[in-house]
Amino acid sequence: MPTATRRLFLRQAAAVSLGFLGLGRASRGGQLTIDPIGWGPLIPDPAGLLDLPAGLTYTLFSPAGSTMDDGLVVPGRHDGMAAFAGADGTTILMRNHEVAAIHPNAHGPWGDGFEHWDPALRGHVYDTGRSLFGHDMPCRGGVTRVVWNHKARAIEQQHLALAGTEYNCAGGPTPRRTWISCEEYVTGPEHGPPWTKTHGWCFEVPADGARLCRPEPITTMGRFRHEAVATDPRTGIVYLTEDRSDGAFYRWLPVHPDRLLEGGRLQALALDGCASADTRDWDSHMPLTRGVPSPVHWIDLESVDGDDDALRYQAFKKGAARFARAEGCWMGDKEIWFACTTGGRTKHGQLLRYRPSPFEATGGEVAHPGTVELFLQPDDPNVIENADNITVAPWGDLIVCEDGDAPEHLLGVTPQGSVYRIARNSGSKTEFAGACFSPDGSTLFVNLQSPGVTAAIHLPEGSRPNRS
Repeated sequence: MPTATRRLFLRQAAAVSLGFLGLGRASRGGQLTIDPIGWGPLIPDPAGLLDLPAGLTYTLFSPAGSTMDDGLVVPGRHDGMAAFAGADGTTILMRNHEVAAIHPNAHGPWGDGFEHWDPALRGHVYDTGRSLFGHDMPCRGGVTRVVWNHKARAIEQQHLALAGTEYNCAGGPTPRRTWISCEEYVTGPEHGPPWTKTHGWCFEVPADGARLCRPEPITTMGRFRHEAVATDPRTGIVYLTEDRSDGAFYRWLPVHPDRLLEGGRLQALALDGCASADTRDWDSHMPLTRGVPSPVHWIDLESVDGDDDALRYQAFKKGAARFARAEGCWMGDKEIWFACTTGGRTKHGQLLRYRPSPFEATGGEVAHPGTVELFLQPDDPNVIENADNITVAPWGDLIVCEDGDAPEHLLGVTPQGSVYRIARNSGSKTEFAGACFSPDGSTLFVNLQSPGVTAAIHLPEGSRPNRS
């Protein structure tokens, strides 16, 4: 990776994380606060779609089923997303679509009857599929690339960037101006048609591209129900979440940080002195104390590309910790934040933080281990109901997408542990997903997942909080 690009990534990560230096002192359960940053309460939207504080406005764009510049259809179920600086002040959005090969209630890029499928695309489509009658039936998940013009508040260009994958849920940006897209389904030819290739992988997709990338799974990152990833720009290590009620938390050590397809080593997190710890806080003893960092070690895994979706059981047998549907994952300054959607005594979610060792993945790690910490567990759906995708705001607060019962909220969490509402989905029962900020901090992008549309929430200069 070019030095200048890495330096920019580090500066951006530091800027969005300064407000969290005191997070370990947050209150035990968190509290809902009406106005901690000066925005005020949510105002009902006259259009009945998206309630926002006074002074904030929104634009909806790229709805599922509309036509893109490449002639293909915007897939449905917009999910994980990241923003990159584009030319002339534009923002490039890399956006996942959580669509399965067999998903009758969601649009795919090829049209409902595969009328837009072109066999000439086969070399750029991961799994072209096969119907019971022997016809191509390409998988419908993938990534769209959207160029947003801030001045016009409109799409400048959009097209399919990754195709033929399955149930692309979340992922994460890298310091190389790429997006790692994660498949949440573990399926393949062993399950019969339409799959002709194995699924349950991570794929790297360049943000700077005018056509479909050539899809190559990073198999050493493991085959499991991937959710999100976060890449540490200092080390190139990738941290991964698993959307299982009994999932593990992983890290992947690349052979070469700038060439992921050269392979790497997958490991699972374990708590020191507490083999096979259960952090879910359901029925067993909770090994984590809120606000107290717990030292960890990492366990090597073998046969990470197996067909049985049992990687987590290998990890648990070796002493790895269990997490409750670890989903959203985002890199801060010197920590990785992740959300466990059904963690906590009432199963309404947890927010956790991993702080890498200053000697991460080297010999010095044993004496100076990384730590994991339970930051917030409200156990109250009125505060946070099933945290899912997360990001960090330019002013330092954690931004959380809810995935619970309607109405869903987009939330902010202050360094003091107060929770406030940024938006409410008043037009449908769908979840928020893929929250991310434009590089200049002027726009908060977020997806309304089903049937699928992206919202640009405009933050006027005077409305943007400043904690410096």
